[in-house]
Amino acid sequence: MSLTDLLRMRIAAEGPMSIAEYMTHCLHHPRFGYYATRDPLGAGGDFTTAPEISQMFGELLGLALAQSWQDQGAPAHFVLAELGPGRGTLMADLLRATAAVPGFHDAAHVTLVEASPTLRLRQRETLRAHPADWVNAIGDLPEAPLFFVANEFFDALPVRQFLRNGPGWRERVIGLDGDDLTFGLGERAARPDLAHRMDDTEEGDLVEIGHAAQGAMAELGHRIEARGGAGLVVDYGDGPSLGDTFQAVHGHEKVSPLDTPGAADLTAHVDFAALAGAARPARASTPVPQGVFLERLGITARAQALARRLSGPALESHIAAHRRLTHPDEMGSLFKVMGIVHSAAKLPPGLDT
Repeated sequence: MSLTDLLRMRIAAEGPMSIAEYMTHCLHHPRFGYYATRDPLGAGGDFTTAPEISQMFGELLGLALAQSWQDQGAPAHFVLAELGPGRGTLMADLLRATAAVPGFHDAAHVTLVEASPTLRLRQRETLRAHPADWVNAIGDLPEAPLFFVANEFFDALPVRQFLRNGPGWRERVIGLDGDDLTFGLGERAARPDLAHRMDDTEEGDLVEIGHAAQGAMAELGHRIEARGGAGLVVDYGDGPSLGDTFQAVHGHEKVSPLDTPGAADLTAHVDFAALAGAARPARASTPVPQGVFLERLGITARAQALARRLSGPALESHIAAHRRLTHPDEMGSLFKVMGIVHSAAKLPPGLDT
């Protein structure tokens, strides 16, 4: 029995499934799901995230959150959270960089939102020198001012796709062609949640809705507005959604999302406009390209300071990492950074201009 077999049985019994349901099975099935069965990061995995490229990324995000904490009166107890923390590298770099910020570590309750048992083990190993707790979902976070970072978290949340068809929309679904998984379209229907998209789309346009992402952001925004705090969301995308961005990556190469269910990473571009709307009444910043954000925080000066201790291949790798994080042809433009704060609070540094 494989995940493909289970999906065939589900579709044969109940009919075609939404892309969101397909993503949920492929990524989170307790026995066959992608995140339940492997560590997907690094050269031996399927993708590499910014924290794995250079320590500078986590250091600068940590200092930006610490500044927001100070700007909000340095609350004596707060939750320092990371959503989808990978191997724990970003949090480790964040904690190292903020160790000299007076009172920050004493006030912080470090909490990681991670459902994968495999990744939790890696995170515990990485953070073994730091007291930390783990929860399965945002709703399980302690009730306190919340300062969080989410790097490549929202792109992995399931999306649904809809094709504009006359006065309505047809949902893109996954069904069967013999024994093969295949894309298809559902019947045309009205979509009240897409009424606002009738003004900026045309016949045949495809849009994506991330209900899970919007729900997660609504929870985060509610907590921050109620108790204070700030968040940094780093992901690839833009907004509003237009076009098919559903994709799969296996072995650092793009593959068909239907080829190997459970063995490839599935993502979709983040609709930052929808996230900003979901965060209300908390305040969301205009998304800033990652390269611009990191430069505003002083990544070049930090890179130069680190370079003074390096030579040979290590220096070459360090220079390449700086370029990869910031250059428009690398991650600098594709990835965006959006800040979330209490409606009366100052935005985090790098996003306040």
